[in-house]
Amino acid sequence: MLHSSKKYQLKDLGSSDYKECWDYQEELFANNVRLKAKDETRLSTENYLILTEHQPVYTLGKSGNFDNLIVNEKLLGADFYKINRGGDITYHGPGQLVVYPILDLEKYEIGLAQYIWNMEEIVIQLIAKYGLKGDRNKGASGVWLDIENPFKIRKICAVGVRASRHITMHGIAFNVDTDLSFFEKIIPCGIANAGVTSLSKELGKTFSVIDIKNEFIELFDKIFEVK
Repeated sequence: MLHSSKKYQLKDLGSSDYKECWDYQEELFANNVRLKAKDETRLSTENYLILTEHQPVYTLGKSGNFDNLIVNEKLLGADFYKINRGGDITYHGPGQLVVYPILDLEKYEIGLAQYIWNMEEIVIQLIAKYGLKGDRNKGASGVWLDIENPFKIRKICAVGVRASRHITMHGIAFNVDTDLSFFEKIIPCGIANAGVTSLSKELGKTFSVIDIKNEFIELFDKIFEVK
């Protein structure tokens, strides 16, 4: 397989409305699925890496529990959507780097489990540059801090993915300088005994998503072996 097939188109949307971005993902995703259905060579699909910050919004995964929304929907102060990714309820908003890879995993020669591992690994290596030790939490996706301490465990990055014919959509939400008070209105990811944190909170200084984007892209290229 040609290494160039791992190349992707970078789409930096800046600040975006969730529904508009979701529709955009669906369009790219559906087009790739159609191409794979009719192209036996499997070379016609395109890979995309969408980066954005959303305006305040809560999303609930297809198997999520509505009871994890712990205030009346009218009191959220943000939009709310039930969507077609895995995972439970989460919040997206300014100060959070949201990454939606629309990838043909067959071109990267990996399966879905390895893909999720790779996305988590990017964030683990990124925060390690700032002196933070991120880990995977058995039975729960994402990147966590202090997983050995039930009183301190907290999530810094959420993962929620949809895939069909080895094409991915949705992705990760990495809290860079997110207003964490929005998470107090939900049980994030349906896990009641864990907190939520951000890069800025952990290090006691303000970061912007713009500061982090290039580091994320560099690590994506490294871990997914894009040249």
